[in-house]
Amino acid sequence: MQTHEVFNQANPLEGHNVADDPTLMDGLVREGAEWSVGEVNALGELAGTAEVQDWGRLANENPPILRPYDRFGHRIDDIEFHPAWHDLLTTAVANGLHGAPWSDDRAGSHVARAAKFYVWSNVEAGHTCPISATYAAIPALRDNPELAATYEPLLSNGFYESGLTAPLGKAGLLATMSMTEKQGGSDIRANTTRATEQPDGSYRIVGHKWFTSATMADLYLALAQTDAGVTCFLVPRVLPDGTLNDVRLMRLKDKLGNRSNPSGEIEYQNAVGWRIGEEGRGVPTIIKMVNMTRLDCLIGAASGMRRGVTQAAHHATYRKAFGSYLIDQPLMRNVLSDLTVESEAASLLMMRLAGAHDRSTRGDQAEARFLRLALAIGKYWVCKRWPAHAAESLECFGGNGFIEESQMPRLFRESPLNGIWEGSGNVAALDVLRAMAKSPQSVEAFFGEVALAGAEPSIQREVAEIRSQLNDLAGAEVLARRVIERMALVLQASLLVRFGDPAVSDAFIATRLDGDRGSVYGTLPAGVDFAAIIGRVTPKVG
Repeated sequence: MQTHEVFNQANPLEGHNVADDPTLMDGLVREGAEWSVGEVNALGELAGTAEVQDWGRLANENPPILRPYDRFGHRIDDIEFHPAWHDLLTTAVANGLHGAPWSDDRAGSHVARAAKFYVWSNVEAGHTCPISATYAAIPALRDNPELAATYEPLLSNGFYESGLTAPLGKAGLLATMSMTEKQGGSDIRANTTRATEQPDGSYRIVGHKWFTSATMADLYLALAQTDAGVTCFLVPRVLPDGTLNDVRLMRLKDKLGNRSNPSGEIEYQNAVGWRIGEEGRGVPTIIKMVNMTRLDCLIGAASGMRRGVTQAAHHATYRKAFGSYLIDQPLMRNVLSDLTVESEAASLLMMRLAGAHDRSTRGDQAEARFLRLALAIGKYWVCKRWPAHAAESLECFGGNGFIEESQMPRLFRESPLNGIWEGSGNVAALDVLRAMAKSPQSVEAFFGEVALAGAEPSIQREVAEIRSQLNDLAGAEVLARRVIERMALVLQASLLVRFGDPAVSDAFIATRLDGDRGSVYGTLPAGVDFAAIIGRVTPKVG
């Protein structure tokens, strides 16, 4: 009798098109990037291959190693990576996930980039941090036209080159932001790093940064105090003459997830930097960068949800229990459908916001007003929903999902990050209140968008109740999370009514607006079209 016969196990989810996602593809066409459908599909095919999926695994199982000194004792402040990290970045940059849309005049270029970011994040999330930061750095860098003219072409072309080399001698560059200090966290006005102007117009920067992500980047956008207040600076790791700048990598952070990404603690020891924007105006400058990463946080969370439920549906298709496949069992169908509803609502919102972002960069003020509030609300809500979604997706595997080889623990460890990045939940909620107080027109733009769903009674009821709650903005802080949650749900419901699959839309409204559900996933009411919903996430392999 054989004791090690393998049966009743699903094969790894490989050889599928990650971009085979109707919400994503319909959104590309609707939001003005139909021209990119072929490119997104090609990247999706690549992302689903066994080789590329293995890049993600290897990058995480072999995290970066800090090399502060060479073997002779010279300070080098370098970082060593597994080759898979460079493969991931090479592909991301070649496909324009970094700064490419800023040099692409085509309508929909930012939408196409968002779709690619969504697809490629499915492979591995850590390396998307420098990609996102590079994308986000360009609007901030433009506050100094001379620096932008010098560096933007290298931040937006299709070439990735690792290593410590003079930036203008490299084929392409990556950027990151350096803001957070241990005494301030999100309160960046409390920063103590100091910058002193030199006769040649450069600055010397001295200070300690508690958390700088993607420390391998070529360029840092750093905040430091001058006599005029917080100011933004461009700090290269290598100076134009090829010598190392006085940027010391003190240690790499040992993080819950996102382990391939070298987040670190750094010190500027009289480092050379050049001012971006006016002295004392560093916060408005860096906020331009922060707002760009906000959208990517939402995209990454939506991508993670899609990966989780797709992996769960694939496993359930091939795994039997109690005489039938899991995917045919009523309770598992309820769980998978509920996870799908959550995922599709997130992805649909992501594509709508990507379209608004694209149009606002081209001067559409109505879209800019909508985006100001909707993006803050959407980022808060989608990122908040991901951890519970990841946990339930993992549980669909049973004990198999708790084993590292399934890659589900990696997804679960990643899931809290996006809610923390760019400002944790309370910071995001307070920003929503600030936006509503400062810009009442953004509130009307938000409700104008929701109203496009027409006379859907559940949406109309929710809007009336939300408007009533917003009558007292001054006293709304204690209830901010509750109000923002309702605003996120009503916006997602409106989008699903207009653009979503009817089965998904009906299930969302019945459960998320009308309350016909329990407090965990898998509590959809009887009568939901489970087959139609599950069919939208079950991957086609081979």
